[in-house]
Amino acid sequence: MVELASIVKAYDVRGTVPDQLDNAVAHALGKAFVSTLRDAGDRADRIVLAYDMRPSSPGLAAAFAAGATAAGARVVDARLGSTDLLYYASGALDLPGAMFTASHNPAKYNGIKMCRAGARPIGQDTGLAEIRDRAQALLDAGETETTGSAEVERHDMLAEYAAHLRSLVDLSKIRPLTVVVDAGNGMAGHTVPAVLGDAVLDPLPLRIIPLYFELDGSFPNHEANPLNPENLVDLQRAVREHGADIGLAFDGDADRCFVVDEHGDPVSPSSITALVAVRELAKHPGSTVIHNLITSKAVPEIVREHGGTPLRSRVGHSFIKAEMARTNAVFGGEHSAHYYFRDFWSADTGMLAAMHVLAALGEQDRPLSELAGQYSRYVASGEINSTVDDQQAKLAEVEQAFSGDESVEIDHLDGLTVNFPDGAWLNLRPSNTEPLLRLNVEAATTERMAELRDRVLGLIR
Repeated sequence: MVELASIVKAYDVRGTVPDQLDNAVAHALGKAFVSTLRDAGDRADRIVLAYDMRPSSPGLAAAFAAGATAAGARVVDARLGSTDLLYYASGALDLPGAMFTASHNPAKYNGIKMCRAGARPIGQDTGLAEIRDRAQALLDAGETETTGSAEVERHDMLAEYAAHLRSLVDLSKIRPLTVVVDAGNGMAGHTVPAVLGDAVLDPLPLRIIPLYFELDGSFPNHEANPLNPENLVDLQRAVREHGADIGLAFDGDADRCFVVDEHGDPVSPSSITALVAVRELAKHPGSTVIHNLITSKAVPEIVREHGGTPLRSRVGHSFIKAEMARTNAVFGGEHSAHYYFRDFWSADTGMLAAMHVLAALGEQDRPLSELAGQYSRYVASGEINSTVDDQQAKLAEVEQAFSGDESVEIDHLDGLTVNFPDGAWLNLRPSNTEPLLRLNVEAATTERMAELRDRVLGLIR
């Protein structure tokens, strides 16, 4: 019997198929999803589903739909889509939603991302733990099915999704740009032609050069995880070969977007966060912008310089979305290339972030390297993972090493953050799912960053 605690993570369901996640598990989760929402007083009479290109996704979605139907809900099937397309459907239809994807994970994985109506997040502390427990009880009692059918309302929302994004960022009047897009055989191969190409809407002044647009959940070319530098190599090469203005790389479910400049050099998500924040603040002066505590300190500096109010958050979409809702923030950005927009039900969408970057680039004449350079002020280590047996003991050891210095500031918003008088900072936080500590360091110079990085790694390793 599957122990759902092993696959129900902090924000979603993620496991290997079929040994951890199969139709029976999906059926139980669908039934538990609807009953949990109903008992909480949320809308649960109708839900919307979408799924990615993994071979197991349609079957898992159908089993989940059958479970939801058994619990009394009608099901809208939005068919093949990206995760942000599912968020669009949940927001536009005002329905709870479930997306079947394992994002950037390898081919043997699949998963489910769930939300309340209006794309409001569901995490461990906001309903996911209860869904897990109810589904586990169904499985333990043998009260679920491995098969089953549901009468679904089919509603392909790709054109509506594309039109909504186009209404938020006008790309029709920018200068012509050559754009290489690496879809990694993931869902961007489905959504990019609709939003940026002319597959659905009128053509834009963009020459799109596609890499790996063929939908293939076995990921034959490289993993759909642009956070890993080796998965950007093909994009970087293509940008240089074609003399492109910009390169875009999406993860498997296309909710995250990574950017490379005309030289093929990566543009940090912190710089993208600052760039988009400036654009949103120009439209909505004085608004709040959320940034997680791993983003560059350049982000809050630039937000303040443009009249906005920066707000620091824990890492993770459920925390960002909660702060977006609480403060009515106009935008939020994370170091992992998740970008959240008030105009998109405060949900994350890599496509909309990419459109803002294209607009910013196309509305002026400088190359992207110069444009992005004005948002990059410090040297960052990037996230460095270390395997440890006792996360809390190592955190305490590192804190002890710095706590004797009265000039430093220490906080525990998310793991351990140490701020130094010269503006340098470090954050060390435990993984929720693995025996890892994740280290990020930033400083004004490479030498200072390396000094702090190496000191902490020496303690934890």
